[in-house]
Amino acid sequence: MKAYAVTDVGQKRKINQDSVFVSTEPVGNLPNLFIVADGMGGHNAGDFASRYAVNAVREAIAVSREVNPVKLISEAIRLANEGILAEADAHEEMRGMGTTIVVTTILGNYAYTANVGDSRLYLYDGELKQITKDHSLVEEMVRLGELTREQARIHPDKHIITRALGAAQTVEPDFFDFRLHPENILLMCSDGLSNMVDDDEIRQVLEQPISAEEMADTLVGTANDNGGMDNIAVIIIEPDADEEE
Repeated sequence: MKAYAVTDVGQKRKINQDSVFVSTEPVGNLPNLFIVADGMGGHNAGDFASRYAVNAVREAIAVSREVNPVKLISEAIRLANEGILAEADAHEEMRGMGTTIVVTTILGNYAYTANVGDSRLYLYDGELKQITKDHSLVEEMVRLGELTREQARIHPDKHIITRALGAAQTVEPDFFDFRLHPENILLMCSDGLSNMVDDDEIRQVLEQPISAEEMADTLVGTANDNGGMDNIAVIIIEPDADEEE
């Protein structure tokens, strides 16, 4: 397995509120762990929220005795949400902060993914497939048939999310599990990538015979070339790299 992560402040923001974590080695009872979080809030609160969420999830998984990946990740996200709310209550300047999160682990030939908000996981298997579903206003409008997918990409309210850590006393992540096949590639990202680089551009990068690092750096560069309106976070995972089939 190979994985590479990168974050970038983008072209318009002064503070990077995206955080990532990558481990191809075991974390607690999980054989590997990958996290992207995209914070929100004034001052440095969004930066704090995303870093706090990533660290809280990682630490909760590291000490848990739970072996079921869905239960394990769900409990870790619940604890991260409680911690963010407590920090916001304790510090006036952090009131209202929150963060998206997408968490993935790979067990054997299956990937298990949880998300809250609009940070995403894609599967590339010759085609590019968005596995996670955004918790956002425009995504709800797409589901109701009020917007097309292309209209949603440029809608002025595309940044409004309907679910986040720190937004409510309880948080409900969505879970997805799917089978992996040789040569599959996973992409995790914040909306700083998905809002700046369309699916066809992403696919063209992932289909190239280049390293995970080159893929990630190319995607970040493309997002910046297209305007870089937000912070950008990218994780590329090649589950079967350097492994015999």
